[in-house]
Amino acid sequence: MKLYYSTTSPFARKVLAVSIVTGLYDRIDRIEASPHPIDRDASVLVHNPLAKVPTLVTPEGLALFDSRVIAEYLDANAVAASVFPKDRGLRWKALALQSLADGILDAALLIRYERTARPEDLRWSLWQERQFDKIVSALDALEGDQRAPDQAVDIGTITLGSALGYLDLRFPDFPWRAGRPNLESWFETFALNDFLVRTAAPLPKAA
Repeated sequence: MKLYYSTTSPFARKVLAVSIVTGLYDRIDRIEASPHPIDRDASVLVHNPLAKVPTLVTPEGLALFDSRVIAEYLDANAVAASVFPKDRGLRWKALALQSLADGILDAALLIRYERTARPEDLRWSLWQERQFDKIVSALDALEGDQRAPDQAVDIGTITLGSALGYLDLRFPDFPWRAGRPNLESWFETFALNDFLVRTAAPLPKAA
């Protein structure tokens, strides 16, 4: 298998974490790419017409993209643990958490692109504010009792760990922990898992 990825992509981190849990990490040839919303990476475009990471090429030559699809494929071929619970209730809970955490990442990436890819004179502050509103609403829901995650390792918690890690990486001044002691405590423990430690993005270089 070949995986086109970026060290700072939270969706690629999610897939790499899944590959570790499922026991497939060492069977994947990891190829670092340079995805960009404007200047697409030709090496990825060959396999994925959207030129986005992560993109996985299976041994049969099938290209899979979207982290959710890749995670399903890796889980279906797992040689170790599964990240999709077999119990129906737990499975739907994990999938719902995955969708919520993916939504946090979608909003965060839109803010990131607005700040870095769009010319400064065309940037829309209200757009960024409304994306942050989505993130805040999701985090507040997670802090509540009904959505509070536990330390079980599944596709939902892996995605959430990747999402919170991305907020720390790209928005260090965004106080997502403020007023959310349950979520903060959860992340402090969950982030110590080997699959998140090994897939953490390198810290930005000091100016």
